[in-house]
Amino acid sequence: MTPQIESDEHKALRAAVAALGAKYGRTYITRTIAEGRPPTELWQEAGKLGYLGVNLPEEHGGGGGGITELSIVLEELGAAGSPLLMLVVSPAICGTVISRFGTEEQKRAWLPGLSDGTRLMAFGITEPDAGSNSHRITTTARRDPASGDWLLTGRKVFISGVDLADAVLIVGRTEDARTGRLKPCLFIVPTDAEGFRKRPIDMELNAAEKQFELTLDDVRLPADALVGDEDAGLLQLFAGLNPERVMTAAFAIGMGRYALSKAIEYARDRTVWKAPIGAHQAIAHPLAQAHIDLELARLMMQKAAHLYDAGDDVGAGEAANMAKYAAGEACVRAVDQAVHTLGGNGLTREFGLASLITAARVARIAPVSREMILNYVSHQTLGLPKSY
Repeated sequence: MTPQIESDEHKALRAAVAALGAKYGRTYITRTIAEGRPPTELWQEAGKLGYLGVNLPEEHGGGGGGITELSIVLEELGAAGSPLLMLVVSPAICGTVISRFGTEEQKRAWLPGLSDGTRLMAFGITEPDAGSNSHRITTTARRDPASGDWLLTGRKVFISGVDLADAVLIVGRTEDARTGRLKPCLFIVPTDAEGFRKRPIDMELNAAEKQFELTLDDVRLPADALVGDEDAGLLQLFAGLNPERVMTAAFAIGMGRYALSKAIEYARDRTVWKAPIGAHQAIAHPLAQAHIDLELARLMMQKAAHLYDAGDDVGAGEAANMAKYAAGEACVRAVDQAVHTLGGNGLTREFGLASLITAARVARIAPVSREMILNYVSHQTLGLPKSY
C-alpha cells in the first residue's frame, strides 16, 4: 500500500476549504480592499464552519487539530485568491500561546471566541529600533507595588489588524529581581485600555488588513494579564513564532498557487501564430519550475507543521524557518512568472495579478527576513560562527 503524505481527513479538509474559498474568491477580496474594510463575511463564515479554530483544543471550542490543519485552511483560501492574513496572527500565534501557557481563566475567556471568529487578537513584537533583534525590545512592564498591577510602556510597529482586534498579545520585558536583566514576557492588552494608542501606517501594500504603530503609555493591566510563567517568556515566545513561520509559508504557497493557476489558464487559452502560448517551452518551462518550487516548499511546510504538532520545538524551529524561506522565494517567482506570462494583461486590474507583486514580497520580509533565516541556518544547522 502506498503511504499517504496527507490523511483522508486532511484531503477532505482541503476540499471543503477550497469550496469556501471559491465561493468568495479574489473578486471578493479585491472589493473589500477597494472599500477599505476587512473580509468580515469570509472570516465569520470560516468561523462558523470551524476552520478558524481548527488548531485549538476541543474543550475550548476548537477543532482539536494542530498547525498542520490550520496551515491547510490558509493555503487553500489563498489558492482560491481569498487568504485571511489574521489566521497567521489570531489562532496560530495568540491562540497557540494561550492554549499552551495560559491560565484556565485566560483559555475560557479567549479560546472559544478565537475559534468561532467572534473575538480576534493581534500580536505585537516588532519595534522601531529592535528590528529582528528581539533581545533589544524596549517595551517594559513593571509592577505597581501598591496594587500588584502591571504598568506597560513602549512602542510597536507593523502590527496587523489592531483595528479589528479585541486585544493585542504584547511582547514586553520585565526585570529579573535576581540579575537585574530584562527578560521577555507576554501580556494580553485590551485595545480599549487607557494609555493604549494606535496609528495606521500608510502602506503601498494594498491589503484588507491594515498595519499599525502602537504607543503604550503606562497601560495598567491586572496581574492576570501576564500569559504563563514570568520566567519562561522566551520559551513561550518561540511557541508562537514557529507557528507564525509555518503559517507565513502557507500564506505564500497559497498565493503562489493562485497566481500560477491564472497563468496556466491564460497559457492554455491565449493563442498566437495558431498555437496556445503554453505550447512553447519558453512559457511552459518556467511555469513548471514554479510549480515544482511551490510543491517543494509545501513539503517542508508539512514537515515543520508535523514536528511542531508532535512537540518537537527544536526540530520545528529549523524546519519552520526553512519552510518560510522556501515558500517566500517560490511565491515571488511564481507571481513574477505569472505576470510575465500574461504580458501587458498581467498589469491590468481585470486579471488582478499586478497587486500580488507587492504582496508576494511580504513573505520574504515578514515575520523575519530571508537573510536572518540564512543566518539562523548557517549558525544553528551548519555550525558556522555566528555573524550577528
